[in-house]
Order: sequence, then structure tokens, then C-alpha cells
Amino acid sequence: MPPSSDAYWLALRRVRGVGPRTARLLLERFGSAEAVFGAGETDLIGAGIPRPTARSIHAFNDFAPLEMELCELPRIGARLVRWTDPDYPFNLKQIADPPPYFFIRGQFDAANPRCVAVVGARAASEVGRRMARRLGLELAVKGFTVASGLARGIDSEAHQGALDAGGQTVALMGCGIDVIYPPENRKLAEAIVAGHGGLISELPVGTPPIAENFPGRNRLIAGLALGVVVVEAAEKSGSLITARMALEQDRQVFAVPGSPLTGRSRGSNRLLKDGARLVDCVEDVIEELTPQMGAIAPKKTTSRDGAERLGGNAANVNESESNEVKMILNALKDAEKLHIDSIIENSRLNARIVLNLLTDLELRGLVTQYPGKLFSLA
Repeated sequence: MPPSSDAYWLALRRVRGVGPRTARLLLERFGSAEAVFGAGETDLIGAGIPRPTARSIHAFNDFAPLEMELCELPRIGARLVRWTDPDYPFNLKQIADPPPYFFIRGQFDAANPRCVAVVGARAASEVGRRMARRLGLELAVKGFTVASGLARGIDSEAHQGALDAGGQTVALMGCGIDVIYPPENRKLAEAIVAGHGGLISELPVGTPPIAENFPGRNRLIAGLALGVVVVEAAEKSGSLITARMALEQDRQVFAVPGSPLTGRSRGSNRLLKDGARLVDCVEDVIEELTPQMGAIAPKKTTSRDGAERLGGNAANVNESESNEVKMILNALKDAEKLHIDSIIENSRLNARIVLNLLTDLELRGLVTQYPGKLFSLA
């Protein structure tokens, strides 16, 4: 019986010499994992693959354990996401060494590029923990997915903050999708899955959390996000590896300043010296990432009656926007600047809905935010 198409995908990373970069090269050349294994040795070498690797691909035939692994996925509530699937995240596909596939438990909105990673020390201070939870909560309220590594300390607090806001958070794992590490985060992991978030791993089912797995996990955290916020990090820490990988992937790096009297923040303070954006509130992150979101500032045009009107994206507001958006824009139209509490009151909408919509309108260039939670039409 021939292997299933999914077994070919798993086989792609089980062949000696085929890492993420080589897998990407092969997929871009042949289109699918099955086509890679169906190619002749000469064709593989012609694609730029070393002869020994091409021979290993051509000779691979150990599909039985891969079929067993695939059969295990439904039992653990996981599924396979391939490079060619529409729900493969856009941000992750842009890095130099994306995984050809990954396993996921739960959900991830691949169509929404608004994802920010929050990482930091496992042995975090109480202040650091509070800051991480606050960032996770406020990013989620504003419609961002919060990515982290499910580790103790800062990672756990960032995930929990997003859950507290009813938002989406995704955990990138340095072990198999069926292995929760650390074990005490099992309830947090289940809450992420139940709360419309996801657990993601590129490693085979059953893989233990050994040290060599985590740098690869860190590249996924950085690659999935538009930017990485380091809350606390010692001089030698995995969070700094994530920050370095983010820079290599042309992502934004942020850091929360910490006391120089404690070793917990020496690494994050060093990032600030090296040019990372200082963060003391969520607006610092959003302001820096807004240009990447493709926000287009609306142009002002003058009508025949001499009145200035918003053009660009705003031209379609009254025709196609939701009633909630229209309520918010109507609340702002007669005010020079309006406080968030007044917008909520005037629009008669839920506070979380107002915050989400204001963030979206700001990213699209229709609304401008000022210090003190003041807003106006752009």
C-alpha cells in the first residue's frame, strides 16, 4: 500500500540532510512533499541539493512509523498544517527557514498577521510578571494574537493576560505536541486550546523537551510575530536568542527596562543599548508596528461646498462598514479629541468592542490616538 500524502510531509524532515532551509528549497521547486519524493535523483541535484542528500531522499522508504504518528494525531486532538495549506501563517512563511509543516492543537488565525511575541525570564520578578500579564491582556484587547513559549515566568503571564482579555494566544513548544512542558502548565495549555488559541510544535509526536530543541522553537516564536517584546532577560538567556532571531528575520525588537541592580534585566537592558525600542506601555508596541500593518493615511479632499472630507479608506465608511464602526466614527465626528470613556458612552458599545475597533481604525489610518487615551478622526 503506498504511503499517504501526509506521510510524505513528515518524511521530508526525517531524511538526513534535510533541514528547514533545504525543505523550503525543495517545496518551492517541486510544489509538494509527495512531488519531492517522486523526483529523480538527477532532478533533486539539479534543484541545488547535495548528492548525498538527494540519494537519501530517493532511497527513503521508512513510512510505517510516520503513518502511526499520523494516526495518533486525532487521539490527542491535533492536526497537521502543511506549507501549502491556506491556514499556514503568512508571517511564518516569510522567514528563511520555516518549517515545512507543524502540528497544532486548537486554533490560530493565520489570516491575521497581527501577532506580537512576549518573552522573558523563567525566574521572573513580581514586577516583571505583572508587566507581562498586562502586555498580554492589552495586546489581546486590541486585537493582537499573543505568542510565547509556554515557559514558566514571563511566558506564562503573557499567555494568561491574553486569556484574561478573552483574546487569542498561541504557544510555540520545544517538545512534541502531546508533551506539556513544564508539567505545571498543563492547565494553562488546556485553557489556551479551550480559549480559541493554539499549541504549535514542528517536532515529532512524543519528542521530550531537551535543550537542543528550544533554539528552533525560538525561531518560530520570532517568525510568527511582527515583533518580539522582551520583558526580563539575563545576560545569557533564551529570550535573547529569540530577540537575535527576530532581528535576523527583520522583525521589530522591544524591551522593557529593568533595574540595573538585578541580574534579571541585564540582557533586556543591553537590548535597549543596542537599539531595541523601549516599552513601558502597549501603545509603544502598536505605534512601532503600525507601518507594517499597511496602514494608509486617509487623504483629505475638498468638496464642492468647500468642506474638508476624509478620502482614501474613509470614503467607504458610510457604505460598507459595520454598524459598530459607524457608531464610533459618529461619536468622533463632532469632537476635536474624545476620551475613550466618552466614545464608549456615546457609541453604547461594549468597552472591549470599542477598543478592538479603535485599534483596527487606527491601523487603517482612519483614527488617531493621542496620549491620555484621547482619539480623533485622522
